[in-house]
Amino acid sequence: MILALSACTSGPDYSPREINWDRDICINCLMGLADQKYSVQAINSDEKVLWFDDLGCLIEYMRSEDWPRWKGEGDVKVWIGDCETGEWIDAFEAYYRFGDKTPMGYGYGALKEPGDSTYDYKTTVERIDQGITRREEFLMGKQMLQKK
Repeated sequence: MILALSACTSGPDYSPREINWDRDICINCLMGLADQKYSVQAINSDEKVLWFDDLGCLIEYMRSEDWPRWKGEGDVKVWIGDCETGEWIDAFEAYYRFGDKTPMGYGYGALKEPGDSTYDYKTTVERIDQGITRREEFLMGKQMLQKK
């Protein structure tokens, strides 16, 4: 009987979750999620979800001491919104274009299919690490708004 029950038990549900617009916030910058086309969600083997409003926030958080504790020993599935359709796609399998106006100014939009000027996930992370983002422009724009 125990064997039969364990055979019916499935693993964790890594399917993408719907955004609760009135309460889901980015764990990294604490901003409310504003656009599914740039939002990211990470789901661990305990089915706990972390939300990010920009790919760059995910990258920053993955480098923090909190990520390994949250991740644990199990798998993690990361979904990102396709920047054209809003459809959830695998963030590690996506292709990224540079130049988008994203919620936190990193400038990378995810696409399901490669294009002429797209990068894979690894290359995109390397570019963010090298400072190839739109963050400076984004932060300058915020400063200008505060001065008005």
